[in-house]
Amino acid sequence: MIAASPRIKLLLGGLAVALLLAAPWLLSDFRLSLLGKFLAYAILAIGIDLIWGYTGILSLGHGVFFGLGAYCMAMHLKLVSAGGALPDFMSWSGVKKLPAFWAPFSSAGFAIAMAIVLPMVAAGILGYLTFRNRIKGSFFSILSQALVIITVTLFVGQQGFTGGTNGLTNFSTFLGFDLSSPDTKLALYYVTSAVLIAVFLLCRWMLNGRTGKLLIAIRDGENRVRFIGYNPVVYKVFIYALSAGLAGLAGIFFVLQEGLISPAQMGIIPSIEMVLWVAIGGRGTLSGAVLGAVVTNTAKTTFSETFPEYWLYFLGGLFILVVLFLPKGIVGTVQHFFARLGRTGGRQHAEASGAEPSQAAAK
Repeated sequence: MIAASPRIKLLLGGLAVALLLAAPWLLSDFRLSLLGKFLAYAILAIGIDLIWGYTGILSLGHGVFFGLGAYCMAMHLKLVSAGGALPDFMSWSGVKKLPAFWAPFSSAGFAIAMAIVLPMVAAGILGYLTFRNRIKGSFFSILSQALVIITVTLFVGQQGFTGGTNGLTNFSTFLGFDLSSPDTKLALYYVTSAVLIAVFLLCRWMLNGRTGKLLIAIRDGENRVRFIGYNPVVYKVFIYALSAGLAGLAGIFFVLQEGLISPAQMGIIPSIEMVLWVAIGGRGTLSGAVLGAVVTNTAKTTFSETFPEYWLYFLGGLFILVVLFLPKGIVGTVQHFFARLGRTGGRQHAEASGAEPSQAAAK
């Protein structure tokens, strides 16, 4: 069983990639666009899993980092669609001149870089100030929610610069490609899939190394890590900033495929939903984070379309069922099942050979 496990993982990974490649031939344009958006969410979910599942830091404010990345890309798209003129929402708000901090976002490269760097810098500063003072657990979670409230209030209040409650929308092209074109949407889907696979593999590589072992050690016993000579603050700030960068990266692909970003999409409720994706898929498993993001949002879309009046009850019921009967999440429960199956097989083999289970395992 142990020897076959890597083969099974490789087989499942290959099947997942094959399904991603085949999706354009299996789904309509609308469904494919939805799947592309869900894959962007999966990138975000991997980041949350890094800090919560592997490091034990529960952040309820990742909507802020997702929103910062999305707004950076949306600012570039809005400037392109304005064609050198002042964006429409600024004119409606009485702004006469393009703000200085908007001007650099006319460059796509600058917008992409800032969509990743800005959330990382914000998370790095917040993480250093909190982790250095050993703020953790529920106190950090509450603090992260306070960050959401402050940021959303700021974005809503600065209507002339951010679009207010309406946010930024009405985009036309990106790098010269028409965003409404089916070919562009197909290309964005494939790029999102490729980036998701790259993020997954890079995070898997990191977690299999010393950094991953230290993150798990911090989760299970931070004081012990400190006593053996490591500084947990450095690793916690690093993983928090990395997670925020992945959230910003997800925001880029979300805006390109959704065509809209508003303060409502970076609020407290979306931030909590992001954590639920990881919980449903399986905390502490990267594949669970990806699966949870896709399955949860697919269920949300299906329920809202099929039962428009009752879909929130169905979605809430799904969350309750997972918490009560699948506390390890989908992937975690499957892994636990196969682990028990392997132990049962080992005991049966030991009984058949007349050896002690520990001796059979040693062989």
